[in-house]
Amino acid sequence: MSGVSFELQRAAASAKGPRGEVFSWVGQVEGLGRIELAFPTEHSDYPAEYCEVAVSGESFPLTTYLGLRYLRRPLLARGELRVDWDPAELSRNVWWPGRKGRALRMRVKGRTYTYAQLGNKRSHELVRPGAGVRVKRSSWTNPRTITGTCIGEADALDISLALVLEAVYTRNLSMSGALVSLPGRFLNRFNDL
Repeated sequence: MSGVSFELQRAAASAKGPRGEVFSWVGQVEGLGRIELAFPTEHSDYPAEYCEVAVSGESFPLTTYLGLRYLRRPLLARGELRVDWDPAELSRNVWWPGRKGRALRMRVKGRTYTYAQLGNKRSHELVRPGAGVRVKRSSWTNPRTITGTCIGEADALDISLALVLEAVYTRNLSMSGALVSLPGRFLNRFNDL
């Protein structure tokens, strides 16, 4: 799917659920069909301090991310990524300098991925050997559009993973974002004692 581009548009009307407003973005990916990103999802029985986001579609695996809620999004810290209900292994070095060093590393369905912030906090790239997906939001907080470009042999799983992470609070993948997040990180660790 090298070179295939796609765009998701924010749905005109957001729904109101028991956990607040639910936002969704919908689009078409050439050769794969309709895809939707929604957050927070309303069908889970997770505690109120958690938030779950989901990607689903005709030819896409159900991909969800559950984490502690921060600014209406789940945090990376202690989050759970699942693809068709199978858990993924997640790791990252919060103290490593540089974007590549701070990147989120994932093992999903036998594949190894790296998810890193590009130039600014609205652009990210998910890569694995031989494939990748670059994604950009029109704005950081509540974008009207989310665009993506496939690199190499990217497939439905790659696109699903890249999109679900667009609804996760990933600001701390950069050093400046990590500094902004430091007080909250300290307080979260203090609360665990």
